[in-house]
Amino acid sequence: MRGFIPVGLATLEVAPPAGNGWIHEEKLDGYRIESVIADGAVRLISRNEKDWTSRFPAVADALRGLPVSSAVLDGEIVAYDDKGATSFQRLQQSLEAHEIRNVRYHVFDLMMLDGIDLRELPLAIRRGFLHELLRELGRASPVRTTREFHLRDGDPLEQACALGIEGIVSKREDSSYPSGRSPLWIKSKCSRRQEFVIVGYTEPQGSRNHFGALLLGVYDGKILRYAGKVGTGFDFNTLTSIMRELRNLETKQGLVTSSVPIPRAGLHWVKPELVAEIAFTEWTSDGLLRHPVFKGLRLDKPARAVRRED
Repeated sequence: MRGFIPVGLATLEVAPPAGNGWIHEEKLDGYRIESVIADGAVRLISRNEKDWTSRFPAVADALRGLPVSSAVLDGEIVAYDDKGATSFQRLQQSLEAHEIRNVRYHVFDLMMLDGIDLRELPLAIRRGFLHELLRELGRASPVRTTREFHLRDGDPLEQACALGIEGIVSKREDSSYPSGRSPLWIKSKCSRRQEFVIVGYTEPQGSRNHFGALLLGVYDGKILRYAGKVGTGFDFNTLTSIMRELRNLETKQGLVTSSVPIPRAGLHWVKPELVAEIAFTEWTSDGLLRHPVFKGLRLDKPARAVRRED
């Protein structure tokens, strides 16, 4: 059976590329899986090249039903939340509970088909072959293609955000399949945004200066609740100016309540006086942020006024 092909990875941008010549598809929130079919056998391989076939038996069974002697497909295994959006947290919960009936495998590329390497063909042609192939499985199958957004219906990212999904991946329709990260694949996300109280910071790692991440909180009545930490979105000047403020606010004891353990190594607590504006994708069930990005300090809002915004 053919070995693992390094998967294509998208480059993160604030907005999708403008103009024609791009295919815009839903950005999924799950596990990236490459499926390898050969001689009636199927292997589901994770991005770090682990064999996960036994984790998703229904997906493997469906792929065995494809009318091919061999194929390599690229996609993502997801689970859906109650609002119909893909949820990584729901997928993890399903796996932990061994309840995989709501798991789906969305395939977005076809790299090999019956011994023929398709990777140098334009994406539009590869996707045409893929749609034709998956049509054989029927609507009840856990294997399906990804949802696309079209310019005729307006801005693709705005369409995605209106549906409450994570974002979109835009791919040049005339591009070959990239192994590794490529500017031919662009991902743009739908982010939430609000203020948080800075309650601490961690020591920097590697070449980073001043601090590694800011610990964040929000007020729930009089209780300041931990909301996670943010380590991206800073430049050197921002790191320097924030560190100057943090040094003046250091305290020996944290004033935040947390539903999850907070690692103490390299941790510095500060008085909850600074307010930061943070973009993020969603809240977890533990009340923590997913994919937070620092946007700036807010000098116009008192820390005590910061509440979780739903």
